Amino acid sequence: MAGAKEFKRLEDLGALPLGETSELRFYVDEFKGHRYGSIRTFVAGDSYSGPTKAGVTLNGRVLDETLPVLEKLPLEPADKEDRELVRVPKKPGVELVVRVTLYKGEAGVDFREWHDEAGFKGWSQKGVRVPYKDLAATIAFLRRMKSLVVKA
Repeated sequence: MAGAKEFKRLEDLGALPLGETSELRFYVDEFKGHRYGSIRTFVAGDSYSGPTKAGVTLNGRVLDETLPVLEKLPLEPADKEDRELVRVPKKPGVELVVRVTLYKGEAGVDFREWHDEAGFKGWSQKGVRVPYKDLAATIAFLRRMKSLVVKA
């Protein structure tokens, strides 16, 4: 039985391969009676296999504000430079920012926390980058995630 301070996995929604030894997993879990969606990088290696620190947690409100913006994106990337799509407050001083980013000539959709707190202002390591080619699958995972998160 999961303790009060542990996330309890409720449902795995799917995964997107990132390379030979890593993938992005989409799943729904529960913490202190609240449901959340998660996107996290998992690795498989000789010395360690499992989740990494790279990931984001999404509540129903964040999904409500993020999904419509993603659904309006074209199937092929049109951006020639990084572009912010939406900024959603998660808690005081922390926002989830979704952006189209270009890295080594490849477009992706970046989900990352921005902190504006007394001791720190800037991008957090809490985030993931979805290859743009996987946008349709990501939207499908997020739709399913939203249906499970807002049910609670």
